[in-house]
Amino acid sequence: MMTIKNRLDKAFGPAGSFAGMIIFIAGIILTYFYLSAAFLILIGGFVGFTSTGSIIEYDKKRIKFSNDIFGFIPTGKWIQILPNMKIGIKESNQRYRAYSQGNRSLDVDKKDFRLILFDSDNKEIMTIKKYKTLDLAKAEYETIGNQMGLVKI
Repeated sequence: MMTIKNRLDKAFGPAGSFAGMIIFIAGIILTYFYLSAAFLILIGGFVGFTSTGSIIEYDKKRIKFSNDIFGFIPTGKWIQILPNMKIGIKESNQRYRAYSQGNRSLDVDKKDFRLILFDSDNKEIMTIKKYKTLDLAKAEYETIGNQMGLVKI
């Protein structure tokens, strides 16, 4: 069975994820002194490691968009690939903004290319994979399109 897992984004953005990891580490250290600090481990682990992703099963021709709780518990629903579905490439420009205590903003821009699954009416269903360059996206676009029997847009 050929299954491929793809990580897409952090659920709470880069700043939230970093803060969650710091809380997680602080919880591990403080648990030595206070048993109640295990709560920090739980909250920090959730915020710091929760991410989104997709799982592709080529044998069964299905795809799943998943929210990976704590980074390893996948949740989501399987979507069966139908012959009239399509695949396309879309440029993604995301901006994350966080504010410090001094009310200064920290902007993080992320630009990438994403493979998107579309239905028969060209409505976006889900993101399959992301790539840093258009050339990498085009190469995988052909591969996934041929293996899954998807029409390419």
